[in-house]
Amino acid sequence: MLQSTPRTDSFTFHNADKAARPFYDAEYLERLRQLRATMASLDVPAVLLTSMHCIAYYSGFLYCSFGRPYGCVVTGTRCITISANIDGGQPWRRSFAENIVYTDWRRDNYWRAVRDQVGAATRIGIEADHLTLSMRDNMTHHLGNLESVDIAPMRWRSAC
Repeated sequence: MLQSTPRTDSFTFHNADKAARPFYDAEYLERLRQLRATMASLDVPAVLLTSMHCIAYYSGFLYCSFGRPYGCVVTGTRCITISANIDGGQPWRRSFAENIVYTDWRRDNYWRAVRDQVGAATRIGIEADHLTLSMRDNMTHHLGNLESVDIAPMRWRSAC
């Protein structure tokens, strides 16, 4: 009997050197500092960004979804994009942030990758105007019944 190799849900893929980004690293650090100040004021230990413009604003990576979800999780110490395997190493190369690639081997690996980055947070900031009902239901299923805080009104203060 042929044994199959276990397939991973997510992995890191650093392919080539980081590419030039639209802004200097100091600019991304300042944007993240401002977001983290907002997070602290709202008592939110993690934020899940899902819109193209906010992911690009905070990480430098502009995605094309190809029908797959993308995200950027910001915590007090990390900023990490979550991308589909179809993009390979491009999200890491084009991002100021770290990157996790999720695979399509199992349904909802995106949410498993998000859960791994959010950790034990009981409150999470979301862009409510960008999270579909289906995505919200999946978030609740995979992250538990955590409290979600709409940060969409706050993001405009940072020009995102």
